[in-house]
Amino acid sequence: MGEVRADRASRPLVYDTVFKHGLARLDAEVAHHRTFDALKAAGPVLRRVRTPRGRPIQTMGLTFPNPLGLAAGFDKTAEAFEELGAFGFGHVEVGTVTALAQPGNPKPRLVRLLDDRAVVNRMGFNNDGAAAVAQRLATRRRRPGGPVLGINIGKSKIVPDDDQAAVETDYETSTRLLAPHADYLVVNVSSPNTPGLRNLQAVEKLAPLLQHVRRIADRATDDAGREPVALLVKIAPDLADDDVLDVADLALAQDLAGIIATNTTTSREGLRSKPEQVEAAGAGGLSGAPLRERATEVVSLLRGRVGPDLTLIGVGGISTPDDARERLAAGADLVQAYTGLIYGGPLWPRRILKGLR
Repeated sequence: MGEVRADRASRPLVYDTVFKHGLARLDAEVAHHRTFDALKAAGPVLRRVRTPRGRPIQTMGLTFPNPLGLAAGFDKTAEAFEELGAFGFGHVEVGTVTALAQPGNPKPRLVRLLDDRAVVNRMGFNNDGAAAVAQRLATRRRRPGGPVLGINIGKSKIVPDDDQAAVETDYETSTRLLAPHADYLVVNVSSPNTPGLRNLQAVEKLAPLLQHVRRIADRATDDAGREPVALLVKIAPDLADDDVLDVADLALAQDLAGIIATNTTTSREGLRSKPEQVEAAGAGGLSGAPLRERATEVVSLLRGRVGPDLTLIGVGGISTPDDARERLAAGADLVQAYTGLIYGGPLWPRRILKGLR
């Protein structure tokens, strides 16, 4: 999926040592939960810190304080998105949220491939469900100067992908509950960890689904006295180029606000990790540095097809300021990361922003 580029300067010695001798020896999901608990405990302090300003980005009718965002997957249940803005993220995408609460796939389901600065995850959309997340957002005041909030919604595992009516009803529930709380809303049809989900990327299934979500979102925001929410779709890097272009055409035809490219990959090509380590990591979506090249290609393909106006959010393999600049040069309006934060530490977002300035 592309060459891994090391950047020792982007990983200060202190965090590098802590990660190598501490966090990396913990089960990856345990380390995540401990980090998340610490983040919530520091909430009263972090919520007083304004999101760092970089070059403001005006897109989708929104003002992003800087171009760097945190991808969906870290804050699955909207418990700490404001705190995350203090680290430097100009927008935070929470989720993926499903209509039904679900525990996700059996553990272990999150594995690091250290030599590749990569992560394999097969979490399976573990989350509290749309009703619980909506209630949490309804009772929490948004603070001035905080990050833009994206909400990423996906299919509940028990809903069969070949029952279009059931799929639309499932997404309808999440949309109705969550659209009034979102600055932008993302339809996720590209995770490899929910059976059948990626089948929904086929245009003949995706088109009616997006139309239905748009109608429900407009109705929900109107009932809440809000302007229509920006709607995006998130696609996989494993789509063939022609399929990427088909999604681009669909986004234009349906007047979507944008496309997020890309999700994790099922490919294991070109990894530095030993084959037995890769095999032991098991199935799931691969994120991190090996994804950089293909994710950049997809953004470039999309921009060439959709022209200058549709918003593109580039995600996948962004580890350094050079990676972020490369994705922006390929046509992204905004960039997102998650695995880069794992390997770079809490000061990593500010280093990316400093590099971009």
